[in-house]
Amino acid sequence: MFFASYQQSLDPLKDIIPGSAIVSTLLAALPVIVLFWCLVPLRWLAPKAGLAGSVAALAVAILVYRMPVDMALWSFGHGALFGLLPVGWTIFNAMLLYNITVETGQFTIIRRSVAGISADARIQAVLIGFSFGAFLEGAAGGGTPVAICGAIMVGLGFNPFLAAVLCLIANTSPVAYGGLGTPLIVLNGVTDLPTETLSTMAGHQLPFLSVLIPLWMVKCMCTWRQTLAVWPALAVGGGSFAIFQYFFATMHDWIPGVILYPMTDIGGGIFSLVVTALFLLFWKPKEEMRFGDTPPATPPASGTGPTAGESDPHAAEAKALLGDVKPHDHFETKKLTAANIAVAWMPFALMSVFLMLTGLVRQGESSTQVGPGKMTIVGDFTTNYGVPIPTLHLQVTRDPYLDAKQDPEKAVFNFAWLTAPGTAVFFAVLASMALLRMNLRQIGAVLRRTFFQMKIPIPTIAFMLGLSYVTRYGGLDATLGYAFANTGVLYPFFAAILGWLGVFLTGTDAGSNALFGSLQKITATEVYNNHTGLFADLSREQAQVLICTANSTGGVMGKMIDAQSICVATAATHQIGKEADIFKAVVWHSIVLAAIVGALTLLQAYVYPFTSMVPMPNLTKN
Repeated sequence: MFFASYQQSLDPLKDIIPGSAIVSTLLAALPVIVLFWCLVPLRWLAPKAGLAGSVAALAVAILVYRMPVDMALWSFGHGALFGLLPVGWTIFNAMLLYNITVETGQFTIIRRSVAGISADARIQAVLIGFSFGAFLEGAAGGGTPVAICGAIMVGLGFNPFLAAVLCLIANTSPVAYGGLGTPLIVLNGVTDLPTETLSTMAGHQLPFLSVLIPLWMVKCMCTWRQTLAVWPALAVGGGSFAIFQYFFATMHDWIPGVILYPMTDIGGGIFSLVVTALFLLFWKPKEEMRFGDTPPATPPASGTGPTAGESDPHAAEAKALLGDVKPHDHFETKKLTAANIAVAWMPFALMSVFLMLTGLVRQGESSTQVGPGKMTIVGDFTTNYGVPIPTLHLQVTRDPYLDAKQDPEKAVFNFAWLTAPGTAVFFAVLASMALLRMNLRQIGAVLRRTFFQMKIPIPTIAFMLGLSYVTRYGGLDATLGYAFANTGVLYPFFAAILGWLGVFLTGTDAGSNALFGSLQKITATEVYNNHTGLFADLSREQAQVLICTANSTGGVMGKMIDAQSICVATAATHQIGKEADIFKAVVWHSIVLAAIVGALTLLQAYVYPFTSMVPMPNLTKN
């Protein structure tokens, strides 16, 4: 039998105090409690709160679970490193490409080309808030959809409060594929479930919501009669995105080796815009709804919100996302033609091409599994390096109750420098700089702005993943998962609600997946083992895929109520001080939509034919 340096325990205090199981569970939850306390009552910025939660996790792992100090520190380092590459590298370059279009004025052309599709406010809300917002979520993420779309809608005459609410509701179903699929990449990192399988599962859930969200948005701005008057446009806008979302999320199942899930939001948003624009050439609403040719006056901030005031750090973040650059008056008045619209969209077309080329390279990698000390070579290039984490790799085993075989946990950092999505985007960045003939001043401005925008998201993700890896290798997540398994057959519903809570706490779906992903996998295993009869149509691995994906798909519905999104929405629509009012306006929408995802997860867990929608993971790829 293999003897590891550290064996986890579900109840590390069982030999010390009576009633230890409850105390152990509370201590295992301490990092999450610290994180919640710092984010909500104390209103700390996410990186600072993440650091506090990480320190609490290290303290519990070392002092309570008796994990060796060096192993605990290397666990944190392993997670933080994964947060920087590939996750941080991907979202940094995605934001960099977006900023190139802003700096060169091309984003003005993109914005005008979208806003000019229809003059009806109901259709504009869907096209801008949902379709264009999905494109921005996939291309940049980090609050960009709410900031940009909110400002555009106010400029078109929408009431600022309504614009903020609509954009928050719209920025939900696309979020799991935001930043080129960053949340799913993170979920893979903490669960070891193949990203492609997780994407397939998300693609079997989110399209249902994508069809519903446009209708939900428009009903929030008018009566049922006015909503149903434009139902064909809503069906085309939401349905086209849902169809594209399904096929790109699952393309690798239809055509083996063709992995396009990182492009799901970008391609889906563009597809929805184009299809709806073509549809509107042949169909118009009988009566157009307009909010006026000029924006209504915005009342001064009341200062009653929990984050009121221009000093709120998220106000500066929203300002940066909106494009704190000199106005491009020439592009505001320039006649829109097919040629200049094509040039404006070209950076994102280049990104699509490079991502598809990366997918071809990944096909060449599939014959060699990355492991400690192994390299994957495609042609003359070494594309992957497997780096074992010191003191940690194959030195940790789960509690015997969870793993009777006592298989040691792997801890290998996969340095995929060429095939990481961020590298493909970086190539698109270089090509776009050349295509748009950017000078050194513009390049410097874009780099400075991107570093400023990423000073909160990237450290946040690094700390969240560091915290997650400490709880994973220390065994804290196992203790919590065992406790959550007591919810029994209803856990698939609560899995989505837990993901929703995670996004509310961390501000990102990626952060929620980092925080709770491993816990969800353990709980899924426990629930499955205790209720095998109910999972008659699913294997244990399928149950794990379903429950872990629900953390992400349920989590996206919490995006509209997290502090970052609400503060960015109020800043973008010039309503600093109205945060509490906007929170009250969207919170019930958030809860109901999360409950819908939970109900769908329940059906897919137990009821045929919904159970046939759960894919079987190919663990040999991992």
